[in-house]
Amino acid sequence: MMEPAVPKFQWGQRVQALLDLYNDGSFPECPAEALLVRTGDGGEIVQVGTHTESNTPVYLVEFGPNRVVGCLEAEIASA
Repeated sequence: MMEPAVPKFQWGQRVQALLDLYNDGSFPECPAEALLVRTGDGGEIVQVGTHTESNTPVYLVEFGPNRVVGCLEAEIASA
């Protein structure tokens, strides 16, 4: 079994989206493939977890009211 990767970002940290993020089905109130976050939009990490199969960090980022999106490290950067 692989050891989980050490998260690059921490809870409470301000980040920005590095690319447009679309609905992958996580937001049932939005159409599939709807734009959720635009490149450059800022947010705050509200939870850090680990994808169990790949042992990679997953970040829940609040980009606005009712807009908490799961992100990978390649999708966000420090703001």
